[in-house]
Amino acid sequence: MSLPPLVEPAAELTVDEIRRYSRHLIIPDVGVEGQKRLKNARVLCVGAGGLGSPALLYLAAAGVGTLGIIDFDTVDESNLQRQIIHGVSDVGRSKAESAAASIREINPLVQVEIHNTALDRENVRDIFAQYDLIVDGTDNFATRYMVNDAAVLLGKPYVWGSIYRFDGQASVFWSEHGPCYRCLYPEPPPPGMVPSCAEGGVLGVLCASIGSIQVNEAIKLITGIGEPLVGGLMVYDALEMSYRKIKVRKDPNCALCGENPTVTDLLEDYEDFCGAVSEEAQEAVVDSTITALELKEWQDAGKDVFLVDVREPAEYEIVRIPGATLIPKGEILSGEALSRLPQDRQIVLHCKSGVRSAEALAALKAAGFRDAVHVQGGVLSWIKQIDPSLPAY
Repeated sequence: MSLPPLVEPAAELTVDEIRRYSRHLIIPDVGVEGQKRLKNARVLCVGAGGLGSPALLYLAAAGVGTLGIIDFDTVDESNLQRQIIHGVSDVGRSKAESAAASIREINPLVQVEIHNTALDRENVRDIFAQYDLIVDGTDNFATRYMVNDAAVLLGKPYVWGSIYRFDGQASVFWSEHGPCYRCLYPEPPPPGMVPSCAEGGVLGVLCASIGSIQVNEAIKLITGIGEPLVGGLMVYDALEMSYRKIKVRKDPNCALCGENPTVTDLLEDYEDFCGAVSEEAQEAVVDSTITALELKEWQDAGKDVFLVDVREPAEYEIVRIPGATLIPKGEILSGEALSRLPQDRQIVLHCKSGVRSAEALAALKAAGFRDAVHVQGGVLSWIKQIDPSLPAY
């Protein structure tokens, strides 16, 4: 469905702006009026990572007058495979500052506002209130639900995107005209069921594919042209090179935007709502957690340890703790690997950060391996505390 323009047009375009945006101006659907609306628009991008990188670059090139960037992270070498707004010289630099510098290089006519902070319950309303439109480039469920809830409560539209390996999704959520994110996903997935990009990987160019869709939707919303993805979910498969558009209807029973909402304010704790780990895992790790230093001491002392790496094979190939045997978490949860685990040795589980190993530990405890433990912080802690020469993927 067509929607009215989100933003009123600016008073005029300068000669420099007319020269710069001439290819937009000669498109009848955009024209001078549409470019004036872009000039007057204030768009916030949540995250300057995989999706935020192409989104910010193309929003800037399109002439969006004010771009806000919120990101508290710093640039890491592993980001450069997909986060094209950053370069080698930016490693260690604030992502928000790095992104702002790239934007100014592409289009000095754009005003950049930096929010070098973590988005949380205390600041999300105040930050969102300053902008017409939100572009969501987050990569975790807790922040996605918070972005959605704040946007609905403030009556703001936002463009959402998600990527994993070779698959991507995009939509526009605007509860005034269609569904919100909770209509599509009323509950977050069980802890550990959906790996993050850091755990499962992502094809770098997929970020450009989905990020460009997000910018396309943002331009349509701002200028009032075309039919935005309100009520539609675009699903992209890069391996098959296929796009599918799925209709998404507003849920009358939605806890947030339904007829009788039960969520009328931001949640106290979105991490708790999404569950970093399940209750079973939380119970399993009590008195069954060791540090990387303790593991090293056990190994040096000759303790008969059966060290199990519950990550995926590709991760194991990149970096591993010496002496570890690869048994992916899925094989433990399904019970397939239980017969391969010794009953007479100390079983120690680890993953990348400790979340997956906690879930696997819960499964082992339930299967009778009462003495099993897991390594807090996983491979990342081993690298930090024991062997910094290993690659922190």
